[in-house]
Amino acid sequence: MNRIDKKFAELKALNKKALIMYISAGDPDIKKSEEFVYALEKGGTDIIELGIPFSDPLADGPVIQEAGLRSISGGFNFEKLGILVKSIRKTSEIPLVVMVYYSSIICYGTEKFVSLMEEIGIDGVIIPDLPYEEYDEVKPYIDKTDIYMIPLVAVTSGDRVPMLVKDAKGFVYCVSSLGVTGGNSNFDARIDGFLSEVKKNTDTPVCVGFGISKKADCDRFNRICDGCIVGSALIRTINSSGGDPKAVEDFARSLR
Repeated sequence: MNRIDKKFAELKALNKKALIMYISAGDPDIKKSEEFVYALEKGGTDIIELGIPFSDPLADGPVIQEAGLRSISGGFNFEKLGILVKSIRKTSEIPLVVMVYYSSIICYGTEKFVSLMEEIGIDGVIIPDLPYEEYDEVKPYIDKTDIYMIPLVAVTSGDRVPMLVKDAKGFVYCVSSLGVTGGNSNFDARIDGFLSEVKKNTDTPVCVGFGISKKADCDRFNRICDGCIVGSALIRTINSSGGDPKAVEDFARSLR
């Protein structure tokens, strides 16, 4: 069973919602990234997104952009991702999802990328710049594995929602507001109706991200969806604490 499915089944049995946290892999280095993963797990995080840095990150706000640039400057690449995840998998079975831009996959090689993800124990892949109409560039390779391709849907998806989520596995990533990650908690006025519409069209867990930074945000959305995704607020915590894993653990726990 895919670790994401197993985790959501456990949460459902406990009547709990998922806490999904995003870190920029390789920022400041892979040793610290590994420490952050363990700290997040200890703090009650259910699923971790590992962001792969990219020079032109369309969906990322300034906080994640800066983290990505630090990672790139440190020489982070897919080979180092392999080292990082293989080390994590020696001691942890927490579900790991990679968020990666399609250009990076093309440069590395699609088959080679999917093979690496399977080899190191990645459970899901999010490709924010790959339109649904071009899924066939990647999905046939992923479908040969136990890895899930996680769809992104937004309040502007409109009539496309049923199409975008019809084959969803793992969870559906719903974008809470227009623009990039890391904004204030000014959620789109249509968000509640949008989340309701998404849930009508899929039995796959529906999680929401972008702008979620505190427990009140998580409580607000956990009443109507299956989990929340936090990224920029975590990276700000990492930065302000000087990369202290205890601060990372405490921040994750504060969202519960």
